[in-house]
Amino acid sequence: MPVSARPRVLPALVGPPLLLFALITWQVVADGPLTGADERLSGALVHPDRFSELLADLGNVQVAVPVLVVALAYAAWCGRAAGVDRWWRPPLAGAVAMVMVPVLVAPLKEWTDRPGTPAVPPATGYYPSGHTATALVAYGAATLLLLPLLRTPAVRRALVVLCALLVLGTSYGLVRRGYHWPLDVVASWCLGAVLLAGVRLVAARTPAGGRTPREVSRSTRRSSSGTPSSRNGPS
Repeated sequence: MPVSARPRVLPALVGPPLLLFALITWQVVADGPLTGADERLSGALVHPDRFSELLADLGNVQVAVPVLVVALAYAAWCGRAAGVDRWWRPPLAGAVAMVMVPVLVAPLKEWTDRPGTPAVPPATGYYPSGHTATALVAYGAATLLLLPLLRTPAVRRALVVLCALLVLGTSYGLVRRGYHWPLDVVASWCLGAVLLAGVRLVAARTPAGGRTPREVSRSTRRSSSGTPSSRNGPS
């Protein structure tokens, strides 16, 4: 992505989710009419069962973060093997996005002090949903880092679909089980979208030197099949 295009792209990526997040937060803090509709929707959707609990668990740190760690390590290895300048920047962006989840979510929970649904023990601090934000950033950042390394469009599409299913499954499980109000989940989508926008801008940047990770992957496959690659072939 050209450097001159980034100032125009960033507002387009983060503007709408930030505006929606501000609207939802205002309604939650002010106990506005949107929260009334949210509570009615939750009452219609909540039906605790084992399946919804398992889906909600996809947002656990112990489940989602290891997936991201594997993607970070693989992206870093491929970038370094490719000789890409500043190969560490996309993995670092993914790690920073994950770290920012508790940094942003914890103070918001304390400030909004939103009670939980009737399906959970009486408590406050449910807005926004930490599990949703964890799932979206972990699976989303892993997807953004792995996409340039995949060989075919079909595989890349499959990865995007898998990421969407994991995030939507987590979100559905949290609402269905009654762990969160629907607006808690939507607000975390907004936060996660902003964090992933930063990862996307870094990951989509064309390296200043060396080969891209996808080129290294192709080169490795050619070498393993006996075809000389641009690095390993005769000089």
